[in-house]
Amino acid sequence: MLSPASAAVVGATLPVVRAHAAEITGEFYSSMFAAHPELLRVFNQGNQADGRQQLALAAAVVAFAGQLLDPAAPPFDPIAERIAHKHVSLGIRAEQYPVVGHHLLTAVGTVLGDAVTPAVAAAWQEVYWLLACRLIAAEARLYERGDVDPADVWRRWRVAKRLDEAVDTVSFTLVPDDGGLVPDFRPGQYVSVAVDLPDGRHQPRQYSLSQGPGRGSLRITVRRVPGGAVSGFLHDRVTEDETLLLGPPAGDTALDRGTGPVLLASAGIGITPMAAMLDDLARTRPTRPVVLAHADRSPAHHALRRECAHTATGLANVRELRWYEHDHDERSRPGRMNVGALPLTPDTTAYLCGPLPFMHELRDGLIRRGLPVERIHYEVFGPGML
Repeated sequence: MLSPASAAVVGATLPVVRAHAAEITGEFYSSMFAAHPELLRVFNQGNQADGRQQLALAAAVVAFAGQLLDPAAPPFDPIAERIAHKHVSLGIRAEQYPVVGHHLLTAVGTVLGDAVTPAVAAAWQEVYWLLACRLIAAEARLYERGDVDPADVWRRWRVAKRLDEAVDTVSFTLVPDDGGLVPDFRPGQYVSVAVDLPDGRHQPRQYSLSQGPGRGSLRITVRRVPGGAVSGFLHDRVTEDETLLLGPPAGDTALDRGTGPVLLASAGIGITPMAAMLDDLARTRPTRPVVLAHADRSPAHHALRRECAHTATGLANVRELRWYEHDHDERSRPGRMNVGALPLTPDTTAYLCGPLPFMHELRDGLIRRGLPVERIHYEVFGPGML
């Protein structure tokens, strides 16, 4: 809880910090990387280049400060949980938080100048450490639950199989290079993959696991991103029997263990966590009612299409719906996904994954149709929240 003195200061200065938050976080990353270039290996430089990471951090800090001031504000727990999972997938450690705090608070002073009095600096330092302690504790629980040493999260995996899934998408089936055990995970989770690029950069990216657990391997399915350094490297340079560095499975969006109806709705490469959920459902709860809905540019771009259709034959109560912007046929519908055409019951649990505009529209439509917000779960590829 924020102390009364700090609460008064934060309440008075929050509008100014909010107005300059993106500028502050931009200055923060610039100064931190200059002082600690080794951290460039941890952060996605693509998200840095387009500003998404800066905006996501700014939004998170402002949201946390607002929730400290007003308990009736939207809860911060979902944001904290999402950040903690991402940090665990990358091996973020408690001892790195003082470095982040120093540069973040210095950036506040740099951007806001003389407005940052000692009282203002102390109040925002209190905000930061309340947030840091919350994340450190959440990450410690996740490391313990996964039996992961935060100082040694990276493990080398061998590509046992490479398979073209669509015109721009490839799957890699991975097994431990050391012959050890495959970690358990929940359908819908992801792993971090770190590669050494030809230009010398070491870069991580997160990819959803596209098959359910219990198969003695992990699988990622990667769509080539135009200009994407890591996806291009994986597509062009990684073949069978080569190895990749993987972090532990993580992610807060995972299939529940209930028995009620499930909606798996995706667009584009958002099919990947849905394929893992579908696989798990067919193997462990084949009588659970499932609606599998997907939207894509065309059948040729629809990754895992045949596999998902085959998996669905193992379910007793499943309905498949497809939308294609181009080249639709008698088994699909033209254009974008129509939320009004999705079969729903009051007890449906929905899982969404795809581009942010797709998920915004779908989530809003499901809520308008009466589905409680707590029954709608989603995975965002990249920083930020829906």
